[in-house]
Amino acid sequence: MFYLIRIVSFTYSTLMLTIAATGSRCAIPCNCIRYTVYCGPTIANGAVSADGGPDVTCNGEKSEICGGSNHPNVDDFNMKYRIPINSISSSVSVVLSSISLTSSIGSSIVATPTFSKSIRDVDPTDSASSASSSPTAPSQPLTIDNYNWYGCQTEATNIRALSLYTYANDSMTLESCQAFCSGKGTTLFGVEYARECYCGNKFETGSVQAPASDCNMLCAGDPSEYCGAGNRLSVYIENGTSVPTSTSTAPSSTDSGTPAPTGFPDGWTDQGCWQDGPNGRIMPTYQAPDDPQLTRQKCAQTCFSNGYNISGAEYYTQCFCSNAIYNGGEPSNDTSQCSTPCGGDSSVMCGGPGYLSIYSNGIPPTFEPPAPKDNVANWTYKGCYEDNVNNERTLFWALSFPGTMTPEQCLGKCASFGYTAGGLEYGDECYCGDPIDVDTSGSTQRPESECNVVCAGDPSAICGGGARLSIYYWNKTDEPLYVFHYPEGNDAGTYSNLVGGVVTPLMTMQSITGKVTFLEKWGTGAANSTGAYELDLTQLDDFDAAWRTMHVKTDIFCSAGVILPDKAGRQLTVGGWSLDSTYGIRLYAPDGSAGVKGTNDWEENVNVLQLQRGRWYPSAMVMTNGSILVVGGEIGSNDKPEPTLEILPQVGPYLYMDWLERTDPNNLYPYLAVLPGGGIFVAYWNEARILDEVTFDTIKTLPNMPGAVNDDLGGRTYPLEGAAVLLPQFAPYTDPLGVLLCGGSTTGQEALDNCVSMYPEAANPTWTLERMPSKRVMSCMAPLPDGTYLIANGAHEGIAGFGLADDPNYNALLYDPFKPVGQRISVMANTTVARLYHSEAITLLDGRVLITGSDPEDGKHPQEIRVEVFTPPYLYSTKPRPSFTITNKDWNYGDTVSFVLGAAPTGTIQVSLLGAVSSTHGNSMGARTLFPEMSCSGTSCTVTAPPRMFVVQDGIPAVGTYVRIGGDPGQLGNWPQGDGFTPPGMGSYTG
Repeated sequence: MFYLIRIVSFTYSTLMLTIAATGSRCAIPCNCIRYTVYCGPTIANGAVSADGGPDVTCNGEKSEICGGSNHPNVDDFNMKYRIPINSISSSVSVVLSSISLTSSIGSSIVATPTFSKSIRDVDPTDSASSASSSPTAPSQPLTIDNYNWYGCQTEATNIRALSLYTYANDSMTLESCQAFCSGKGTTLFGVEYARECYCGNKFETGSVQAPASDCNMLCAGDPSEYCGAGNRLSVYIENGTSVPTSTSTAPSSTDSGTPAPTGFPDGWTDQGCWQDGPNGRIMPTYQAPDDPQLTRQKCAQTCFSNGYNISGAEYYTQCFCSNAIYNGGEPSNDTSQCSTPCGGDSSVMCGGPGYLSIYSNGIPPTFEPPAPKDNVANWTYKGCYEDNVNNERTLFWALSFPGTMTPEQCLGKCASFGYTAGGLEYGDECYCGDPIDVDTSGSTQRPESECNVVCAGDPSAICGGGARLSIYYWNKTDEPLYVFHYPEGNDAGTYSNLVGGVVTPLMTMQSITGKVTFLEKWGTGAANSTGAYELDLTQLDDFDAAWRTMHVKTDIFCSAGVILPDKAGRQLTVGGWSLDSTYGIRLYAPDGSAGVKGTNDWEENVNVLQLQRGRWYPSAMVMTNGSILVVGGEIGSNDKPEPTLEILPQVGPYLYMDWLERTDPNNLYPYLAVLPGGGIFVAYWNEARILDEVTFDTIKTLPNMPGAVNDDLGGRTYPLEGAAVLLPQFAPYTDPLGVLLCGGSTTGQEALDNCVSMYPEAANPTWTLERMPSKRVMSCMAPLPDGTYLIANGAHEGIAGFGLADDPNYNALLYDPFKPVGQRISVMANTTVARLYHSEAITLLDGRVLITGSDPEDGKHPQEIRVEVFTPPYLYSTKPRPSFTITNKDWNYGDTVSFVLGAAPTGTIQVSLLGAVSSTHGNSMGARTLFPEMSCSGTSCTVTAPPRMFVVQDGIPAVGTYVRIGGDPGQLGNWPQGDGFTPPGMGSYTG
């Protein structure tokens, strides 16, 4: 195998700064529906507060007042209003809030409105105060395509009411939800909280109808329509269908009442009279629809049948169920407060105004009023903050833990992915990010009273509120989750233009002559393109002299490539886009020299030499015996998987791999590496395994890679494309080989912001996750001669493919594996050129990184032919740059080889070896970094070739040269034979 050899001197230091890293649902200022609704930011036109006057009950909620003649009720931004004393049957005045700790309907002090279980025959545009037949206020349409308005529905108990499918975004409309659910084949769809869509064929247990007025939030994407509310869904049913009779719902309040059970469930006993409040509902879990024939036994049986252990009857007709008493509830010493006769049995009392007659199976557990937890492990509570300011999340990464969420659960998940800010919202929603996200979002701290929803899994804790986040920051400064470095000036490296380009390459490789091969999607590219070009880096001032036009016969679009270990250092590509291209095997023997154009060209003849199976997006690797392993792909452009592998030169049939078929299409361009202990490492999608190097059976199935904090299926190979390299190895090569993968994307096309690494041959290998400063998909990684890695190119969002990603990531990063985990990344210089799909990065012999390509075909960013280089900071050092000469460039394993330094060393000298690379789609095939044993006496030095094929370097590099290690064991120099091919034969590599 060929390696780039360099001499490295440790002579530089870098200025580094550190940063400690760290979100609100859309606040809807006017989203309540009464009789006629008016909205505005201020009270205008001389309106003043008036005593008396409002006396008209709301159409949708008879227990509430919706103004009167020339007397509107005015609600403030927080949706709070005071019920007039003369509207209730008690002298108590209470404050209700649409942001509450409960999912109950109405107030325990007033009668709850009636509703029907049938499809509502109500015209939402009908208003007595309307001056026109055309609605001027938001409405609830009666039909959405072939779905009819069903009604406003509560969520179910410990599960979503419509539980089959869901999605959410900030452009939600009833129409978009209907299209989504109709596409899934469900008969019901519902929209909740302005932006969340749910689909199903039935309502899950505990979901009941609610007043139409409860569904009062404006759709995030259409303010003319209502899209549910907190714990309320605007539900539509497909025309001609009905809710299955198996749906578990309680009877409606218009029902005359079902026969009461004869007694209490076994083991249930009277627990006395309890005050409901004043810190919020003491049984907030579930409220059954009002029953005019309610008895205490009937309430208990209702709760028992729904899986609850406690029942509470209140104010004639109301029944509450729970498994605990919350908010500091305790028995009242004054049992006379439970003085309201039961609607179904006037001889006994069913609670009273604000009091519950409670029965339970055993002594009910009780919890104090919930409050934010000030400290959770290594997290500190920072306060209640807005979410969805300007319809943008305060913290980007969103998770949901329905029925189970606790602060510990949410914050622990955030910390495990390196996020230093966590936000809890609406009881079961968890958000992760960084403190800087809170600052830049415009989110402001709000009164603690606005974060008032109990954690679904911890009734003693508060987990935000409606459009409100309980924000926590990581506080363990002596153990930061990450530290990013910010070098300045030349210490950050630089981007610069190298030469005017002629083509948009999808594959690049530097040949043994020092020239660079550019391969592009010929046949689908420019009409005059030949598909292949060569760049002479010594002729950059003369455009015509710098570029040589070459030719290929079939389309290399999305093929694989390697540099062969024969004495000519031939370049090989296999596979392609379609038809004969997918079977293509192409070879080029680099010739010419600096300033002298070669005459050799790409050789190909599908009638003489072709793959056994056609492949698009395969990977290739040179094995230890000199054979070439070709793995995976698809049979053609966006076609069926090709879940097989084969060997070149052909020595047997292709072999089927079930894991390739199972993970298609997210496994394309899998990452391959020969392991020091034997076996072949392969990583694909979010999986990895070790194959036997002879039988290709699986020796070890490795743990799945972490993806995103909210998506375990986030992946690293095309189209969820990240990049992969092997970590440095040092003589005597006894430590396990490390693998590093950075970037990628989720199945929801959100780019990943982390790297993962593993030592596959370790006894119990696990993945280590490290945060990156920003999200990156279609990343490229180039091993540098000092043992570090440049991460470049890509986008902040999307996946690989034409027009499938956006928001270019212009930052370069430097990954230093010699620093502590979590502190290895430095933010380097920026480019101004978008490098998206089909962009590449390879390290040149002079230590710079060649940056090329970008072919997004998105109508927004150009097909990029400009050629750039990134100059790493080691080339700006003020210390002397080493140089060396070496005559023996064809080594056997274990050889001791002499070389001579150009001057006496002034610092620590090392030799590094970098594997010769063919780079495409973030897959640097052949990349490897080794630091062999070496010694110097004055300027005379020796280096010991590694016992196997590994190479790496550190420090300030000399200009490198190619050496071959291990010869040509597969006798590729004699392959292939036949028309159209001129194999170089066997023999030594002389350089």
